Amino acid sequence: QVQLVESGGGLVQAGGSLRLSCAASGISFAIFGMGWYRQAPGKQRELVARFTSGGSTNYADSVKGRFTISRDNAKTTVYLQMNSLKPEDTAVYYCNAASRFYDYWGQGTQVTVSS
Repeated sequence: QVQLVESGGGLVQAGGSLRLSCAASGISFAIFGMGWYRQAPGKQRELVARFTSGGSTNYADSVKGRFTISRDNAKTTVYLQMNSLKPEDTAVYYCNAASRFYDYWGQGTQVTVSS
């Protein structure tokens, strides 16, 4: 059974930091492209940051220079370090594991940034 369990969300003031974690189980973690997406109320889900299957990283323009994605294959965990948070970063953040044939999602973790 595949599980992606996010943690680390919460309420933070603008300018603050949070680190999200996504612990994966039931997949061959090292071969999956892992990523973070977010969905704000009334908006579509959008890419925040991800590792491609080749190991490179992609970031949304809105988070470049502020967010950093990392992964620990030994712990089968992917992280999202979020610095200089802005109210517009408020959303539910979802972990994603993708390969050529499979696409899995976590349940999401709420991040709220107050002004």
